[in-house]
Amino acid sequence: MKLDVLKLDAKKAGSVDLDESIFGLEPRRDILFRVVRYQLAKRRAGTHKVKTRRETSYSTKKIVRQKGSGGARHGDRNAPIFRSGGVYKGPTPRSHAHALPKKIRALGLCHALSAKMAAGKLVVLDNADLGDAKTKSLAAIASKMGWKKALIIDGDTVNENIARAAGNIDNIDVLPSQGANVYDILRRDTLVLTKAAVEKLEARLK
Repeated sequence: MKLDVLKLDAKKAGSVDLDESIFGLEPRRDILFRVVRYQLAKRRAGTHKVKTRRETSYSTKKIVRQKGSGGARHGDRNAPIFRSGGVYKGPTPRSHAHALPKKIRALGLCHALSAKMAAGKLVVLDNADLGDAKTKSLAAIASKMGWKKALIIDGDTVNENIARAAGNIDNIDVLPSQGANVYDILRRDTLVLTKAAVEKLEARLK
């Protein structure tokens, strides 16, 4: 399939052939869901923690004698049933990451790219070389192109000027081709790829 290539000034700069097996799939929500869930689980810190009975700071004296009080048998006030006592089976630090086959992760990226292509939200640039590192310049380009929430993916490296300019704009993200992922693609309305990014992604996913 062919798609027009644009310059940063919104003028045409030819066209590019996109691989049908990467950009022409019928997007599957189940695969996209699995990959996004995998990514979000992997990024969780997992540092939530509560104090157990042995970690709370309270008296360790036995409350009442074992027999003869007519009440329940208790040890000390660190027990979970008492105020300021420890928590029984509470959360402890752990990893929330889970396994997902490499083929499913790659397929998910193909479906994310295909979803943007099918929705008409895929833009291919000749290059993403911004003349200066001014936020105003990139904001003007985004306004002219109609990018409200965009992800710009470049080749092996990202142009330093555009990376610095995008740092001050909440709705524009910039990534190298190696960092392309399903979650970041889906969370932005428009996906902007440079010709170098298209070549790298096709080489990576074929």
